[in-house]
Amino acid sequence: MAHRTVLLVLFDGVQSLDVTGPVEVFAGADLQAGAPGETYRIHTASLDGWPVRTSSGLTLVPDHALVDAPAPHTLLVPGGRGSRGPDPRVLDWLREHGPRADRLVSVCTGAILLAEAGLLDGHRVTTHWAYCERLARDHPAVEVDPDPIYVRDGRVATSAGVTAGIDLALALVEEDVGREAALAVARHLVVFLRRPGNQAQFSAQLSAQTARRAPLRDVQQWISEHPGDDLCVEKLAARARLSPRHFARAFQAETGTTPGRYVDSVRLEHARRLLEDTTDGVEEIARTSGYGTPEAMRRAFVKTLGTAPAEYRRRFHPTPVR
Repeated sequence: MAHRTVLLVLFDGVQSLDVTGPVEVFAGADLQAGAPGETYRIHTASLDGWPVRTSSGLTLVPDHALVDAPAPHTLLVPGGRGSRGPDPRVLDWLREHGPRADRLVSVCTGAILLAEAGLLDGHRVTTHWAYCERLARDHPAVEVDPDPIYVRDGRVATSAGVTAGIDLALALVEEDVGREAALAVARHLVVFLRRPGNQAQFSAQLSAQTARRAPLRDVQQWISEHPGDDLCVEKLAARARLSPRHFARAFQAETGTTPGRYVDSVRLEHARRLLEDTTDGVEEIARTSGYGTPEAMRRAFVKTLGTAPAEYRRRFHPTPVR
């Protein structure tokens, strides 16, 4: 198998984890192959070949100036503060060389650089949740999906913030050299092999605000730990020692969502995790996730995810379920 050249573009204000996370994944795949450079040859380049200072204050020394960098198979653009006010010469280089790469990859707000260079027009992409609205507003020809941790659209692959770059890099390694190599790298890095790309950037608990008052926070925690229980408003209100009407009003005011929607999101997330990580039957998962019946769970999956639980498991469970 021929090696693949991976080129990472560096600039002042780059987010260090956007660089080092994917580099560790690709380098780890090389170690699994037994020889450096056999699977991936990793290069870094800055505009003039000078060291760059990351957003956290670390200094990275590139291998090349961009003008001298080798032609990449995979061109990876990280994000960070520096991606939001780029040197025009970096954009010019991306416009010229981006179309020649077999694969265009961005981590976090690196998608902004690719979009500024006109390389994302007509593609479905994602970026860090805090910049999705800006990306969509400034580049109407780009289809921005704010929810997934990464998105693959043809030769373009974009990911959400920082650690999502590791998930995307693992997915690329799995695509390039197989699941066993990707699994070995994931084990070495002590991360999950596969967080599916359409997994939300936030868990249900993070998507909603955390309540200010301790009784409401305790209810949020109780919901996440007991998705299969009776979680009607009356029961939850009793736990918070409030009347149902007062509880519902206070919960929405402090979390930004209704108790019912919060329960729905927690149950869906719980069921997805069980489908991805266990071999439990659909009927058991429906029961322990609070849906009661497989049909109720199927309706929730189709409504929210556009797919049935069985199809979701087929796509995202790492090994076939017997």
